[in-house]
Amino acid sequence: MNEKNISGNSKNDQLEEFRIRNSGKPLTTNQSKKLSNDEDQLKAGIRGPSLRQDYEFFEKMSHFVHEPIPERKVHARGYGAHGEFECYQSMKQFTKAGFLQEAGKKTPLFVRFSTVQGSRGSKDTARDLRCKGVKFYTEEGNYDLTTIAMPVLINQDAMKFPDALHAYQPEPRTGMPTAAGAHDNFWDYVANNQEALHMVLWVMSDRGILRSYRMMESWSINTYLFVNEQEIATFVRFVWKPVLGVHSLLQDEAQKIGGIDPDFHRRDLREAIDRGAFAEYELGVQLIAKEDEFNYDFDILDPSKFWPEELIPVQMIGKMTLNRNVDNEFAELEQVAFNPANVVPGIDFSNDPVLQGRLMAYQSAQYHRLGSANFQDLPINRPICPFHNNTRQGFMRYRIDVDQTNYHKNSLSNNTPYTTPPEEGGYESYPKKVEGHVIRARSKSFDDFFTQPRIFWNSLSPVEKQHTIEALSYQLGSCKSESVRQQNADILVNVDEEMAYIVAENIGVNRPSGSQVPVSTSYPSLSQTTTPKYAYSQKVGVLVGDGFDTNEVTNVLNTLEKYGVFIVIVSETLGTVTGNDGTQLKVDETFLTTSPYLFDSLYIVGGNPKKQEQFNYDVKEYLNVAYKHYKPIGVAASGQSFIKKSQKNNFAGVVFADNNPNFGEEFVAAIAQQRFWDRK
Repeated sequence: MNEKNISGNSKNDQLEEFRIRNSGKPLTTNQSKKLSNDEDQLKAGIRGPSLRQDYEFFEKMSHFVHEPIPERKVHARGYGAHGEFECYQSMKQFTKAGFLQEAGKKTPLFVRFSTVQGSRGSKDTARDLRCKGVKFYTEEGNYDLTTIAMPVLINQDAMKFPDALHAYQPEPRTGMPTAAGAHDNFWDYVANNQEALHMVLWVMSDRGILRSYRMMESWSINTYLFVNEQEIATFVRFVWKPVLGVHSLLQDEAQKIGGIDPDFHRRDLREAIDRGAFAEYELGVQLIAKEDEFNYDFDILDPSKFWPEELIPVQMIGKMTLNRNVDNEFAELEQVAFNPANVVPGIDFSNDPVLQGRLMAYQSAQYHRLGSANFQDLPINRPICPFHNNTRQGFMRYRIDVDQTNYHKNSLSNNTPYTTPPEEGGYESYPKKVEGHVIRARSKSFDDFFTQPRIFWNSLSPVEKQHTIEALSYQLGSCKSESVRQQNADILVNVDEEMAYIVAENIGVNRPSGSQVPVSTSYPSLSQTTTPKYAYSQKVGVLVGDGFDTNEVTNVLNTLEKYGVFIVIVSETLGTVTGNDGTQLKVDETFLTTSPYLFDSLYIVGGNPKKQEQFNYDVKEYLNVAYKHYKPIGVAASGQSFIKKSQKNNFAGVVFADNNPNFGEEFVAAIAQQRFWDRK
């Protein structure tokens, strides 16, 4: 494809060639033989045995039992969408990457979010680190940017990946627990591999249980290089910042939602895009000049350390918008293959030891999982720009290369396909200087395991600290080995003495004797309290029955819609509810088909349903759940009987409509606030 024709919609246009619409068509075999019966096997007599000659059954059944492919060893549970990236400004000063050269330039992309520990059948809301793979379909080839929802990694060298994941995934004798690290093996690993502690604290914080993929901040973790036309290299790390801000579930909510709706994050992303509330993320870069590599009190190549934004500012260079859902989960989400080695001219690799190992591991994983080296020609993985090389054959090869030659160099094809000089766009690795002895060892500059975890702890708000203590107490309290519990209390004391003492008491072990590292530094960017907050796309459950005040409720719903709040009408039965003037509202869910845990806030209206006693019970149950999880609550004049003032509550975040002409606006402001931690 010509460069000039590539735009934000180019990938969608390319995929259209592969979309098949079966509706309205006759049923056939894969060889296009029309079928007259697709419900019964071919038998010898109506009650006789089935015949081996029934090829139609064989084709249908053999394809069915071969449909599963090996799931990803990690990141098996995931979802995603199509979108585009728009560059804010030219980054020509730092990189020659084509998609970053012009302000306003749009590049199509595909994104897959995922958890790490669980299988494909696990739940979305497990406490876990989450990943985001972004495949940019650029004019220079595909560029894969992989990030995770923490700025630090569990290991400092890729050699430790198998150990960390073996420990993190289900215990080998029992295969349990699914999608959780709350078991002896994982915490034994943490206690005996202290580099793991930093990322584990992030996972135990609110960052480990996201409210939504649309509200997920993520970092490249690894250190890359930007290289410009003058062959000057700059160290770079990437970060995606969600426009909606970074928000989380409470531990109790995450556990309940995991049982009520295991597809919670998938459903949230898909429904938001269907409603036109496209997920948006700004791409930021942190840049360090080569000559400043050793100017920090941490090693910038250490993936278990973050680059503080307050020291190394984040420069926003573009925005990603996810605006189209997938057509087929398997063909797109399950077959998409990411690889950090897929870069374009202007982006190169540092000596980060985890990155170096990842460059080798991903390709091998895809060969195993997708069954052929030809996985890169699958529609979702195929570049938009043409690709030519001397690769041939392999399982499921469907390119028909018609050339006589398949080698380089040659004379029969005038030495084509030909190489391209760097000055004309050919990729050239940055000629970084290397020196030293061949050795299996780790730089001593990686050895500080507690300073940054202490800084992270210092940066959390009191509420965030309390949530982290609860998570640590729950996870470690699930360990059966007292030795494992004690060892972890003994390393937590290096981060914070008070925190370690509380956790030790909660999990029934001795108070640790060590002391916290003497670090008082904190960074506001590490706390979620500084994140943007909006009412837009928050989900409000409207609990309503017949006889509601049409004027009041209609005005409130109109206000909520004006601010882009997602409204779900909940009542005792599906159908409609009728207001006091005959106006009807369509009921979206019943108290039986949904749950209070699935809403960000509630609007308590009440009414006169057929089964008043059951209705009142359901409303109070929903109200209690929302109240104890600090969520905003709007109360209509007709709903005041459901919530009463007492010395046990202070109604923080509860907005009443009675005699309140500004109720709609105040309720929207409360929805935007999302949590009211001073509620009692």
